[in-house]
Amino acid sequence: MGYGGSREEAAQVVGKSGDEGIDGIIKEDRLGLDSIYIQAKRWQGCVGRPEIQKFVGALVVKNSAKGVFITTGTFSQEAREYTANLNNQKLVLIDGQALAELMIEYNIGISVAQTYQIKKIDTDYFEE
Repeated sequence: MGYGGSREEAAQVVGKSGDEGIDGIIKEDRLGLDSIYIQAKRWQGCVGRPEIQKFVGALVVKNSAKGVFITTGTFSQEAREYTANLNNQKLVLIDGQALAELMIEYNIGISVAQTYQIKKIDTDYFEE
């Protein structure tokens, strides 16, 4: 998506037990002057406000103002309202639908299942 330098330098996976609520870090620019912290949840249900608040707490501990919370599920209205009213942090919520759209747009984690050829009559062929 244009973050960081090369693909290897742009992001780092850090999510493990004891990760303090951070699953990954993206360098916002090629020089690495600012970082965006990532939380990713593979959920089928709805992510509520308490999970978002925990992540915001993790951002505060990291002294960061930028985060992205990604889920394969959805976000509750309460979680969305809480995020919209944050003053010191900018938090982007990406639900399963938006995640799928981004994956398709940036060709990440997908493969082409089928292609179609569209043919037209070559009029030059018939003029010879």
